[in-house]
Amino acid sequence: MPTLFRFLATLAILGGLVFAGMFSLATFVQPTPREMSVSIPSAKLQPPGR
Repeated sequence: MPTLFRFLATLAILGGLVFAGMFSLATFVQPTPREMSVSIPSAKLQPPGR
């Protein structure tokens, strides 16, 4: 049974580290906004069958 507790504790520590990393990235990293343009082919704008 001690190996099960050690395994669960390892999983909990790794999960906490992943959570802390995601939280710190979401809190401290600011994305740079930029413009985006997507060209749509004219065939997609035409209704089908007409």
